Amino acid sequence: MIRRIIHKHNPAPKLAGISMEEELALLRVELMYGLRVNREDYLRRKVDEREELAAQLRARDTTSMLAGLRGSLERAVQPTVVDLRTRRRPVGNQDPEPA
Repeated sequence: MIRRIIHKHNPAPKLAGISMEEELALLRVELMYGLRVNREDYLRRKVDEREELAAQLRARDTTSMLAGLRGSLERAVQPTVVDLRTRRRPVGNQDPEPA
C-alpha cells in the first residue's frame, strides 16, 4: 500500500526542494486551517521566485545593490542605548530582610 502511494506521487521540479522547516510550516498550515497545500505548485512558485530574484539582481549595478542592502540593514537593526545607572539597584544603608 505504501509503495502505491509513493509511485502515484508526481515528481517535483528538480531545481528546488522543500526544506524540513518549510515542510513543517506547510503541515502546520494544513492542520490549523484545514487546507491542502500542493507541494508541486509550492515548489514551482519557489523556483519562479528564485529566478525572478536572480533576474532582478543581474539587472542592478553593485552600488545600488549595496545601498539597498545597507538601507535594509539599518532599518532592521535599531540601536538601543541602555543607561546602566538607572538599571543599578540603589546602594544604601538598608539591612537586607532576614532569611
